[in-house]
Parts: sequence; C-alpha cells; structure tokens
Amino acid sequence: MHTHEIEKLILQGESLSLEFKSDQKCLSDRDLVATVVSLANTEGGDLLLGVEDNGAITGLHANHLNISSVAALIANKTNPAISVRAEQYKVQGKFIARIIIPKSRQLVSTSEGLLLRRRLKLDGTPEAVPFYPHEFIQRQSSMGLVDPSAMVLEEVDANQLDPLQRLRIRNAIKKYGGEQTLLALADEELDGALGLVKSINGKQHPTVAGLLLLGTEDLLRTHLPAYEVAFQVLQGTNVKVNEFYRKPLIETFEDVELQFKPWVIEEELEVGLFRVPIPNYDRRAFREGFVNALVHRDFSRLGAVHVKIDNTGLNISNPGGFIEGVNLSNLLVAPPHSRNPLLADIIKRIGLAERTGRGIDRIYEGMLRYGRPEPDYGLSNAYLVNLFMANVAADREFLRMVVEQHDSLGEPLVEPLIILSRLRDERRLTTTDLAPSLQKSESHTRIIVEKLLEAGLVEAYGSGRGRSYTLSAAVYRRSGQKAAYVRQAGFDTIQQEQMVLKYIDKHGSIKRAEVAELCHLTLPQAYHLLKNLQNAGAITQQGKTRHTFYTRKK
Repeated sequence: MHTHEIEKLILQGESLSLEFKSDQKCLSDRDLVATVVSLANTEGGDLLLGVEDNGAITGLHANHLNISSVAALIANKTNPAISVRAEQYKVQGKFIARIIIPKSRQLVSTSEGLLLRRRLKLDGTPEAVPFYPHEFIQRQSSMGLVDPSAMVLEEVDANQLDPLQRLRIRNAIKKYGGEQTLLALADEELDGALGLVKSINGKQHPTVAGLLLLGTEDLLRTHLPAYEVAFQVLQGTNVKVNEFYRKPLIETFEDVELQFKPWVIEEELEVGLFRVPIPNYDRRAFREGFVNALVHRDFSRLGAVHVKIDNTGLNISNPGGFIEGVNLSNLLVAPPHSRNPLLADIIKRIGLAERTGRGIDRIYEGMLRYGRPEPDYGLSNAYLVNLFMANVAADREFLRMVVEQHDSLGEPLVEPLIILSRLRDERRLTTTDLAPSLQKSESHTRIIVEKLLEAGLVEAYGSGRGRSYTLSAAVYRRSGQKAAYVRQAGFDTIQQEQMVLKYIDKHGSIKRAEVAELCHLTLPQAYHLLKNLQNAGAITQQGKTRHTFYTRKK
C-alpha cells in the first residue's frame, strides 16, 4: 500500500477485519498475539500498530521499530503457527506497522492456550471475545470442514423415532418427484440409504438429519433446542398470523406451505390459447427459499427460521450467515454447497429441493419472469441470511413476452431474464454494465446478449467495447411503447450527421465529447461519426489529442 491508502484505511475505522492498537506504552507481546489470534479466528484482516482507537496516529514504540521481528514473534507464540506479513509506513511523520493476518481454516490459539474471536457490539464497534467450545462446530461447518447434520446422537435410540414421519418421507417422494427407487426399500433400508440412522456398537442411533426428519417434538426440543420455525403475517401493525413450529422437518414444511397458500392471490393473462397465472408470490420461488432456510440454517445458533408476510412483501430468514465462499456478489455462480451436506442431500433426494443445487435460479426466475425486482439478500450479514421478495404489481407485457419467447430465451432462463429486466428499466446498456448483474465475465455476458439479439429481443448499436444494447423495436411495439423505442434507439446515422453539422453551423465547432452528448453515443461511436464526416469532406479536424475540435470544411 501507499501511504495515502493507509490513511484511507484508517479513516474507515475499526471493523471485524481491521483493528487499531496503541503502541505508546509498548503493546505487550501477549496482547499483540491475542489480537492476531482473534482476527485469524474470524475473517482475517489488518492490525494497525501505532494507531489509537479513534484513528489518531501516535506511532510505534522503539521496541517495535524493527518490524521484521514481529512476524517471527507471532509465529512462535501461536498454535498452530500463524504466518503474517508485517509492513512499516511513515504516516504524518510517525512510523506505524501494518500486520496482515490471513483467515485461518483451523482454530488458532496463543501458545498459552487463549482462544479468541471477534464480533460486533451493539454500537457496531468490534471486540475480541472468548471462543467457546460449543462455537467450534459452528465455525467449522461454515467453512465446510465438518457436517453437523451427519453427527450421530448416541443418546437417542432409533426405536424412539416416529414411524409416521417415514410415511411422510415416502409421500413426499411421490408428490415432489424424488428418487422413486427409495419407495421400494423397507423402513430400515430407507433409513440407511438416506443416512437417517447409523449403527454404533451394534445399536441404531439417528443422525442430526435423521432426528430432524423422524424425531418427535419432545426429542427435537431436548436434543435440537435451536430448531424452530415461525410463520407470521402482518398487516400494518396488526398481527394476522403468528405460528411457531417444532415439528419434524417435512411436517413443518407442509404446515407452513398450507399457511402460506391463502396469501397467494392469482390473476390471469391470456397468451394465445393459454391462460397464464400471475400470482403475487411465485410458489416455486417460495418453496426453494423456505427449503434453503430450513436446510442451510446453523443449528448451533439459537433462533428460528422466520417466514414473514407484510404489506411490502415476503421475508424468509435463517440463523447463520452465508457459508464460506458465498457472498452477495457471487450468489448466482458460487458452487452449490451446504452448511449441512447430509441434510441437503436427503432433501434433494426426497424432491423438496432443486436437485442440481441451483435453487437460487428458481428464486430469481420466480421474480423476474413477472417483471418484478430481483430477490433481495441485502439485509443478510455474518449471523443471518435474509431473502426478501417484493410484493409489487407484475409487468403483464413483460410476462407475455417471456411466455411467447420462452424457447428463444433458452435455459437457464435466469440470465436472459436479468438482461431483459435491466434493459427494460435502464433502457440502454453495454456488456460492461450487464456483467455484474449476471456475476459472470463480460465475454460470457456478451454471448447471452448476442443470443437475445439473434432472437430479435434486443438491438445493438456500435461495435467493440462501446457496443450498447436496447430492447428491440418489436418488444416496444408489442408493449405499446413505440415512442419509448424511438427515444432509446436514438437517431440513424444520417440524422446524427445532420445534427453535428447544424451544431457546427450554430456554434462554429464541435468536440468529440459534445458529439457523444448530442447524439447519445459513446466516445468511440462519436469518433467514428466524425471520421465519416471528415472522409466525406464535410468537416475538417483542428488541433491534436485532447485539444482536437472540428469545423466546417471551407
């Protein structure tokens, strides 16, 4: 980093991954190592030594001016040894140290056995707190190192399980199109095939996943106290429904789905000979969102899976943040991975969840195909995943286009829908603009857009990196927005040339940036337009580089 980048880092203030430590009185080795351990056991990050909590730079103590010894000290006093990088900077006339700490994939303690992690206090500032044994499994599962749902509950005998729940599993396989071969298995064979029970010393005991699917309410309360599901309906400040469940997982899913059903209101749209339903909430999107919350929740963290409907829309939340490697910027492309792999596999085999592990695509499609905003995960954090699906009116003409052009859009449907939705809302975009929404590269985005171009759903303007796209004239005409198409498509080349010449006649000259603004073009497109006029002998170039302008040729 340059010095000014360090100053910008300090201005951000402390966070989960950034810690300031004063060194005026020479920070003790014990406190220094403890701080490094707490960062390594959380998200990793930076420790700035010689900076006060309020960001004031007070500098390093003389004992720490030899920064190379700090890295060796930390390696020697951590278990397992942490390899950090230490850098020294002179900021505002004083030396400070930046210690860069990697996120550890295993639990790390000081050589004295002190185990710490970082968390945010209520006021948003970070603190280091003890890392307790019951939290170990939580961290390891979030990093995909262990499978909590596969743990065997030796204190529970398989004979205590509820046989009625096996019947629910079989009915779910039939209803949701699960693995039909499972239906031919006897009860004990079914339990073993799905991993619901395991044999320990000749006795059958349920796994955590097995208890969730086959346990009684009493067993679930005793052995999985964190497991709970809440369904709430709020209208303004009035509570219409407020139900809590601790039943086995499939029974809970069916009960909540029944509670949800009356709140789905459908209209219809005629497309040719067909009537297409338009629900205020897409049932498949709800099912995937709810199942994801049940399956991927953190069972070591207290808190219910919440399904809440209010005037603004549908919220589905579950305890436990995104699994390691998944965040808001890669939700659509991150490889399918669960905090509870065995439970996730069982639910897929039963048929409750998308077998490919791409249920997130169904959630997006369930919003975008009706012309609604994409699902919002913005309220998610390190402790919670929150899905919000807005209850807004459907764009009927957009839905009509999707239904009529379904074959042209291809599969997966979510990528074309994202592109068409953004073009509908923002009118004209380049692949550079569109790529972040697909969470893919520009080259991949260009392939999808060009397919839509071939299908006649979008039109292209310009070439190269400046190539931009709008919805096609046919799409605007179908939706009755012919004027909107003309505004977005702009003017043809002859009209643009006449506009440039009239501008020069009135103002004496024109620059490339002025051409781009006048004709709604990119700078490369404006350059080619001016070159065409120059080659035709209509204008002449004056000046060079950034001082270039164009006048009428005499």
